[in-house]
Amino acid sequence: VPGIHLGEHFPRMAQRADRYAIIRSVYHQEAPVHETGHQLMQTGYLFRGGVEYPHYGTVLSRLRGAKHAGVPPWVVLPGPIGNTGISLSHGQSAGFLGRACEPFFLGQGAVDREPWAATSAQVPDDWPRAAGRSPLLAAVDRVERGLEVSGVLDTADPATGRALGTLLSGRAKRALDLSAERPAVRARYGETTFGQACLLARRLVEAGVRLVTVNMFDTVFNAVTWDCHANGGDLHATLDDYRTTLCPMLDQAYAALLDDLAERGLLASTVVLCLGEFGRTPRINNRGGRDHWPNCWSVLLAGGPIRGGQVIGASDPHGAEPSARPVLPSELAATIYYSLGLDPATRLPGPDGQLVPLAAAEPVWEVF
Repeated sequence: VPGIHLGEHFPRMAQRADRYAIIRSVYHQEAPVHETGHQLMQTGYLFRGGVEYPHYGTVLSRLRGAKHAGVPPWVVLPGPIGNTGISLSHGQSAGFLGRACEPFFLGQGAVDREPWAATSAQVPDDWPRAAGRSPLLAAVDRVERGLEVSGVLDTADPATGRALGTLLSGRAKRALDLSAERPAVRARYGETTFGQACLLARRLVEAGVRLVTVNMFDTVFNAVTWDCHANGGDLHATLDDYRTTLCPMLDQAYAALLDDLAERGLLASTVVLCLGEFGRTPRINNRGGRDHWPNCWSVLLAGGPIRGGQVIGASDPHGAEPSARPVLPSELAATIYYSLGLDPATRLPGPDGQLVPLAAAEPVWEVF
């Protein structure tokens, strides 16, 4: 798209700029920590007083339910976010809407009593990491074997047993079988856990899952992640890691997902969000890294009713503050709900019987 410029480390995404909108002026004024950003960006609300607000997937689960028998409404891949520094919710739960609307995590562990709450407290230790080449299907099989060996299907209450049994043997199980994909398709997404999880997300959407969340990482510690403090210890990632690992990983998987959805006629009915919890400081720190910066950053929206090939908002010349059309997480939440066909003003029963709107703001109408 003439006039839209991306960094040289995102060549595939630059070639597909006609398919997505960029909001370059997202910001918030809360604490500059991962958990705060996770909450705001995935629910539109900051959690206070012990009250957790529901994730977008929870709301879809509540308002629309499962599309097909044996297919959960909301799946988180490859598993939940773990330790990011502070023991606070990451915003990937049902919140005050209750356990019946919790996501299905692709990980073995404890099984709750609600039909779709087959969750795990943490991702299994043998899950392939971001740069690993272990097939995702092997992890899926471990989930199934783990459930069978532990006797969960034999000892669970009838509703949970039926749900899990259907999930592991029906439409959703077939969607989880990445060996059904041609090797060339799998290669397009990249031989990384993130790339294969994006492919799996497409397969799950085809199978009828209403919303799929793909976590690029489950922690920021002792791993190469976007959290490039360059401290030489447990947060050792640097800008060189952006160039060699992180940018290519995102560039390949995101472009492949957009192409795959478009080729299958699914992009027009599938909203694709690419977002993080904050930006990075406009100045490099004294170690050669960049620190947390919620004052200004960018997100991408594609598919569904989103009008691609445009930029909304702008930052100042240093990327430090919005200079035009600042966008709060609550406005982004309203935009997401509207793009999914939901009225952001819809109210759901919240804490103490109070009705809570899906989003406490208007959508960014320019996106549509």
